[in-house]
Amino acid sequence: MSTTQTIKIDIEKAAKTKINEVDFENLQFGSVFTDHMLECDYKNGQWQTPVIKPYAPFLLDPSARVFHYGQAIFEGMKAYKDNNDAVWLFRPDENYKRFNSSAARMAMPEVPEAIFMEGLNQVLKIDNDWIKKGKGSSMYIRPFMIATGTGVMANPSEDYKFMILLSPAKSYYSGEVKVLIAEHFSRAANGGIGAAKAAGNYAAQFYPTTLANKQGFQQVIWTDDSTHTKLEEAGTMNVFFRINDTLMTAPTSERILDGITRKSLIDLAVKEGIEVDVRSVLVSELVEAAKNGSLKEIFGAGTAAVVNPIAGFSYKEVYYELPKIENSYASQLKEKLTNIQNKLAEDTFGWTVQVQ
Repeated sequence: MSTTQTIKIDIEKAAKTKINEVDFENLQFGSVFTDHMLECDYKNGQWQTPVIKPYAPFLLDPSARVFHYGQAIFEGMKAYKDNNDAVWLFRPDENYKRFNSSAARMAMPEVPEAIFMEGLNQVLKIDNDWIKKGKGSSMYIRPFMIATGTGVMANPSEDYKFMILLSPAKSYYSGEVKVLIAEHFSRAANGGIGAAKAAGNYAAQFYPTTLANKQGFQQVIWTDDSTHTKLEEAGTMNVFFRINDTLMTAPTSERILDGITRKSLIDLAVKEGIEVDVRSVLVSELVEAAKNGSLKEIFGAGTAAVVNPIAGFSYKEVYYELPKIENSYASQLKEKLTNIQNKLAEDTFGWTVQVQ
């Protein structure tokens, strides 16, 4: 996918940069934003001219549909700066396709490729100094769209706002993660919006996750909505299980997000000769494997953390500690993937795209 500009983008530069106020060695993930943002409105059935402008609040009518009916979607992606100061995106075509898939599911207009990709290209170039070199440093990118049409009628909005925010990031580390397997709550249901990156999906997770936090667990492994016997996702991430030397993960579906990190790890594992089994993994299988010692690893996979190892899980008030192993699949695959993202290893998959 090309990032060469072919559309008009209005640009209003910030009068003063905030970059000197930022401690880049101690960044709290997703809390610091660069000098500029991209904004593009959809009105009268057409996308308007995109504008890159100083990062700032904006006004919305109190009756904007996003507040009342939840038409809001987003993506999460990253850019990396290599040792030669070139900036690279990781599989941006996959983020673009998934964004528009989410838009279609939420009855929102699809964003043209030129606006999404070329707008991203330009805002990254303008805020290039905010992208720091070195493994562990990256620029987290948050494209999102909200319904801005007014009125509290229960209909899709006619007006929308597409935006791209940039947030410098360091390595995401949340410490040792212990998880609770859900016995009642589900992340998504068949026929629902689980496969879309809709804002409401994440809001719905907060309550059961808060309950798990009170019991000493950092995240929830979600189970299917009908039987609660199938393992699906971990927190806001796809999840992998290693039983003996086989790596297992649930197939994507209406309930499970088609994670870009997930599919990249699967491809890397296959290339490394690791046996991968993409199928529904049962809670009973996991418990039995934990009891007989064949469960070696569990880890989450997503854009922010890339790979997040899980120390143990609880089910029906019984806690199962995972073994501490050297040269884990989690550490191997994370190292290989981050080396590709940071241009420290050859990208034989063609996943990285240079910002021009």
